[in-house]
Amino acid sequence: MNRPLATGSVQEFRRDRLLDVLIPTRDRPAELAVTLAGLAAQEGVPGFGVVVSDQSDDPPGFAHPAAATMVRALRHRGHPVLLTRRLPRRGLAEHRAYLLAASTARYVLCLDDDVWLAPGAVHRLVTAIEELGCGFVGNGVHGLSYLDDVRPETHRHYREWDGPPVPERIRPGSPEWDRAQIHSAANLLHVTAGLDLTPESWRAYRVSWIGGCVLYDRAKLVDAGGFDFWRRLPPNHQGEDVAAQLSVLASHGGAGVLPSGAYHLESPTTVTDRAVEAWQLL
Repeated sequence: MNRPLATGSVQEFRRDRLLDVLIPTRDRPAELAVTLAGLAAQEGVPGFGVVVSDQSDDPPGFAHPAAATMVRALRHRGHPVLLTRRLPRRGLAEHRAYLLAASTARYVLCLDDDVWLAPGAVHRLVTAIEELGCGFVGNGVHGLSYLDDVRPETHRHYREWDGPPVPERIRPGSPEWDRAQIHSAANLLHVTAGLDLTPESWRAYRVSWIGGCVLYDRAKLVDAGGFDFWRRLPPNHQGEDVAAQLSVLASHGGAGVLPSGAYHLESPTTVTDRAVEAWQLL
């Protein structure tokens, strides 16, 4: 029988680590277990922390035996894990702001609860942001059910950075906004296949925004306002990650990283009321 799972405390968790992973979740115990399993298999960034904030209608996802086992596996491998509940729900941006406030790490990885990370993904992202010195780097997520759906018309949106990323002011309707098309379906897998990368090499490319797996320099994210704009939004919004990234791009720059080790679980969304696009309202 599964024994009680210690949740930890914010006071004990907040330490000056290199990296914390921030995971918002709701009504997804199976997906959360897979996401945590991906983190438990990461190497090359010892001692990173993990915060899970649950807004489930029923018992929290981390109480499920599979997810609880992965929490224990992470702790056994030296990763502090903080398990929290954030109710009542006040919207996605408020949830992310709460998670960000739980961390004092140099870098924070905003990871959705339906993304499995392949081994090596976290180390590659940390290496990239340290070398590039920008506000964020990210892995666009692959939808493996689209593996045979090749869309060459989207590949033209892939443009590599020749040097460190520079700040960019990107707005909807601009040519730069269309860069996001490279992140749908399995486009990144098809682009990566044409690059002939060695196992240790990676490429930084220009983005407008990235969903699901974004590593921020925490100080630069906070400098750009973080997710504090949640107070200006109704609870039924989406696109809060886009709004934050546009602000960081404008002040500190950002990049996508190939190869991507992020794989979307392709589960139905648990946020069904999304009447407002945060980046439009803001």
